[in-house]
Amino acid sequence: MANTIHVDVVSAEEQIYSGPAEFVALPGEMGELGILPGHTPLITRIKPGAVRIKVPGEAEENFVFVAGGILEVQPHTVTVLADTAIRGHDLDEAKVMEAKRQAEEALTNRESNIDYAVAQAEIALMVAQLAAIRQLRGKKH
Repeated sequence: MANTIHVDVVSAEEQIYSGPAEFVALPGEMGELGILPGHTPLITRIKPGAVRIKVPGEAEENFVFVAGGILEVQPHTVTVLADTAIRGHDLDEAKVMEAKRQAEEALTNRESNIDYAVAQAEIALMVAQLAAIRQLRGKKH
């Protein structure tokens, strides 16, 4: 049996993943974090991006896009409480590109009554999703 740690990835809507992992990598507030079994306890914010979970006995990593949230690490458990979480296979590049285009268009349209901070945050989230999709598919910029 491999040395593992229990991982839970949850959002407000649903539980995305719950099970063992040999390794977890995710975008921490101060940079990329790698979590192995027995990691020092930690609580930190996470940025939008990819959570990669190496499941024992599987060649491919499980991949989840998170739109930010909180990470808690205990010696035998990793909990990711995500604002929004989407399984890698559920990410739709065309839909993300269209949402990004619409937010950019709203920013350039001086006649619209939009909240610029909200539109800019939406663009940043879509860019993070696109980066996660490309990472999942092994693409370079």
